[in-house]
Amino acid sequence: MAVALGGSLGRGRADRRSDVDLALYYDPARPFSVAELRALVTELDDRHAPEVVGFGDWGPWINGGAWTRIQGVKVDLLYRDLGLVDRVLADCAEGRTTCSYQPGHPHGFHSHAYAAYVHHNQPLHDPDGALAARKTRTSPYPPLLRRAIVRRYLWEAGFAIETAAAPAARGDLFYVSGCAFRAVACLVQVLFAQSERWFLNEKGAVQEAAELPRTPPGFAADVDAALSGLRPDPVTLQAALERLAALTAAVTDRSHRLEPGTGQ
Repeated sequence: MAVALGGSLGRGRADRRSDVDLALYYDPARPFSVAELRALVTELDDRHAPEVVGFGDWGPWINGGAWTRIQGVKVDLLYRDLGLVDRVLADCAEGRTTCSYQPGHPHGFHSHAYAAYVHHNQPLHDPDGALAARKTRTSPYPPLLRRAIVRRYLWEAGFAIETAAAPAARGDLFYVSGCAFRAVACLVQVLFAQSERWFLNEKGAVQEAAELPRTPPGFAADVDAALSGLRPDPVTLQAALERLAALTAAVTDRSHRLEPGTGQ
């Protein structure tokens, strides 16, 4: 139904290491032929041996695609189910979002990323306007979704820090580092939602969040200071948690002032 440029290239944030991500949007009632896609990609691939999988083989959200190298460039093809896109767009409008386990997404796959794909993807082929029509449903950013994300992830950031306190006192680096990452990832969700920006994934998200207009000054530097130098030492781990707690308090304070009630 449509082909779109995604990833960092689609958003104008690419560098020389960036892959080319192409989203293949399809009608689940009339899906394209994976066999025909495999034949085409095999012809184009430099090695003539791409990895091409069927629908759902990579999970319910990143639900399939192909890994190729074409003219020396890594090109990823990613399937996008338009039926699932429509369900997510409806959920976002009503303030509903989920977070699911998904390889490649260390915090989890946030369902509102499907709306973000539509919003950020640059159509290359959209003969019937399937993608263009759905893009109109992503602007403005849904206010119910904004409030739901801020409320949920402010709470989770604080909870992650609180539950890490006792393990930190025991020098449990593995557990504390995981909680610290989750706390930061939750704050990133809050900051994106507060600024009504669609979140895609964790790559580069801290720096991008730091550039948003409603982010506390020094956010990225504070994150780096909290996460760098972690080691299995109670004093070091407790200091990192204290820094993250202060950062969470700063984000929460701004949330109360911007939208009272969402930080509860």
